Amino acid sequence: MKRKRNIILVIAALFISLTGMQSCKKPKTAEDLGWKLAVQAWTFNKYSFQEAVEKTKALGLKYIEAYSNQPLGENYAGTTNYNEGPEARRAMKEILEKNGITLINYGVVSADSMAEWKKIFDFAKEMGIQTLTAEPTPEQMDSVGKLCDAYQINIAIHNHPQPSFYWNPDKVLENIQGQTSRIGACADVGHWVRSGLDPVECLKKLEGHIISIHMKDVNEKSPEAHDVIWGTGVCNVKGILEELHRQNFKGVFSIEYEYNWENSIPDIEKSVNYFNKVIASF
Repeated sequence: MKRKRNIILVIAALFISLTGMQSCKKPKTAEDLGWKLAVQAWTFNKYSFQEAVEKTKALGLKYIEAYSNQPLGENYAGTTNYNEGPEARRAMKEILEKNGITLINYGVVSADSMAEWKKIFDFAKEMGIQTLTAEPTPEQMDSVGKLCDAYQINIAIHNHPQPSFYWNPDKVLENIQGQTSRIGACADVGHWVRSGLDPVECLKKLEGHIISIHMKDVNEKSPEAHDVIWGTGVCNVKGILEELHRQNFKGVFSIEYEYNWENSIPDIEKSVNYFNKVIASF
């Protein structure tokens, strides 16, 4: 009888220990999932690149996606355009290094010729950019794919709202068939909603081909929809994150907040908090 009681006590203690370990389990973070949260600098297009980088740092983030033609800053000549010379590129690197921010993606870019595409790839290589958010034409896809492999840089095809060429994920899939795995999709979830599509269903269609995300939530299902704090709109941000988790997606989420242009930081902070809250529940 005593032995039986001891066994029961051991089992009970083990159960309490295990449940205690579960309750103390550290919540998941973006890094745990292989997710990087960045700011698409277009969010701060009313400001210079230097200010966009400083605002990214103030948000506690480490990554930025630059776009072409943003002025560098008060004390710097030039812009973020890929055609700028060595001084502008050195200035970009200086601004990034000073603030501890990594330039991870760049776009949205397109080009009229393969010579121009090569300029873009040369710029990306020099700047350490991993992915070009882009909209190459179907006729350019084979040649662009060869550049992707040669430079070891990805192309993530972006979907602007309809009637743009790649507004529907079916069109993206059609044009990346047979291409290098370095060509995939930049899923702009807000633009899908503006085009009347369900972003979760679009992500399912693109499974295995998603390279990066332009993350948004919008206030209504219409072409005129504007950005809102994540989790308060109609994009089903929680469902989007759950679907990407299910797909074991690894990559960059670029915050592209296109509203409250001159005072968007509070909205972005709340969006980041929501993003982290959803992730912690996985």
